[in-house]
Amino acid sequence: MRRTRNRRKPSERPRLKFPAIDWRRLGAVLGALAALGTAVAALAAALDQPVAAVSVEGSFQHVSPGDVERVVKAEVHGAGLLSVNLAAMRRAIHTLPWVDAVSVQRAWPRGLNVLVIEQTAAARWGEQDLVNARGELFAGDGRHIPPELAQLSGPADQQPIVAQRYLAAAGRLTQAGLRMTALRLDARGAWEFDLANGVTVRLGRRQVDERFERFMNAALKLVTERGEEISYVDMRYTNGFAIGWRNSAPHAAGREGGRNA
Repeated sequence: MRRTRNRRKPSERPRLKFPAIDWRRLGAVLGALAALGTAVAALAAALDQPVAAVSVEGSFQHVSPGDVERVVKAEVHGAGLLSVNLAAMRRAIHTLPWVDAVSVQRAWPRGLNVLVIEQTAAARWGEQDLVNARGELFAGDGRHIPPELAQLSGPADQQPIVAQRYLAAAGRLTQAGLRMTALRLDARGAWEFDLANGVTVRLGRRQVDERFERFMNAALKLVTERGEEISYVDMRYTNGFAIGWRNSAPHAAGREGGRNA
């Protein structure tokens, strides 16, 4: 007998059925969207009025509000309130000397509000540059540099380190009743600073933080009480320091372990 094999029919894939498109409704929706877009564009055009008023605010000591307003008007250059580039305007204002932070906001219907925050200078660097309270260098205006600011100096690539050391040390000295007027880092890496009473403190190249702490703990009282008699304090000793008296030979104070520059 002949055996017949059951042949399986290949499985039929289900056919996807798409709903019928209601072309009339689709056309109505597209028409409504186009009308909405036209209305939005018309509204934007109506709101994009030429800038007519500029308000400049801030606690001004070194920045001129008139200079800020001139920069703003140059950046507007006929643009409307919506189309004016606020980011470019902020960048342009930042180029003015003494400007630290800027905020520019639209004021409807035809105005701009500008808020300027000035830099807080902590020290001088070079002839015209300044260091702010964060230790950052910024360009100052030679006409408005406070003369009482301390003078910092050192290699150009070491400016952040010099600034940070000044900010850390100046606060400690101020609390102790002394004011630092200068901080120097020479090309060999040696540190020294001047005080308002005319005393120079030499820290050298090694263990600078430890030597400063030793000055604060061991030499500060003597410098405070007899500063007018002292020319310099040399902290470059292992276990002590040396005093350079005005109009006399240097005198070692504390235990001298040999100068360690």
